[in-house]
Amino acid sequence: MESYLDLVNRILIEGKKKDDRTGIGNLAIFGAEFKHNMELGFPLLTTKKMYTTAIFVELEGFIKGVTDKRWYQDRKCRIWDDWCNPQKVLYGYDSETKTRMFDERDLGPIYGFQWRHFGTEYKNYDSDYSGKGIDQLGNLVKKLKTNPLDRRMIVNAWNPLDLDKMAIPPCHYSFEVSVIDDKLHLKWNQRSVDTMLGLPFNIASYATFLKLLAKETGLKEGTLTGHLGDTHIYLNHIEKAKEQLKREPYPLPELEITEFSSIFAWNYHQVKIINYQSHPKIEFPLAV
Repeated sequence: MESYLDLVNRILIEGKKKDDRTGIGNLAIFGAEFKHNMELGFPLLTTKKMYTTAIFVELEGFIKGVTDKRWYQDRKCRIWDDWCNPQKVLYGYDSETKTRMFDERDLGPIYGFQWRHFGTEYKNYDSDYSGKGIDQLGNLVKKLKTNPLDRRMIVNAWNPLDLDKMAIPPCHYSFEVSVIDDKLHLKWNQRSVDTMLGLPFNIASYATFLKLLAKETGLKEGTLTGHLGDTHIYLNHIEKAKEQLKREPYPLPELEITEFSSIFAWNYHQVKIINYQSHPKIEFPLAV
């Protein structure tokens, strides 16, 4: 994906060194864009090996509004292991706190809760929220089917009233869709962008989401756009970022959605990646 690789190169050239919450430090720019035409293939990075199970599991959890860490872990998605509801265990760097955070199941009212139950009071990961709050995603799907020319099809995960309960405030905090010439276009907004480790994951996730919405509504797939705020490369990622830029990209794969009945019934088993060829995996340490 040239758009992604160009962004990596831009940060290495133009990025300014700054400190951050993790203590690692980074090179950063502010205000960038990722753009991809879905007709060119599924935007799964080929300059390093991408493991996709966690991508699809997390998206399924968001669509279902899941806030139970164990649910994700049971499906081999471990990206939430080091986070939890800060009202249960306050964030800390020491080993005892990290262990308590790991053991706590409640993630708080993260992305999917806001997508499906915006505005209702959050209690716990195992509470029943059926029919409570505003189902932003349900409303968006309904609007796509009944009034696809509407320009108000926006879903927000950034809820100031719930930020102190979330495992981490949403990095990708909203998305918007538009239908032009019978094609569904999706744009997401992201405040903080871990370019080497997180962004390829975000791109593949929203591309899958776009495909699901298109399949649900019978629309063609259009463009995927990311509007990116603080876009950074951690200092301990720089050398491997340079290594990745030396690799020649392979043709993009395709993503097939199988046995589809509804976006709300979809699960991560119902995807098949076709003709994925990539360079070997690159290990980027996770900044928590």
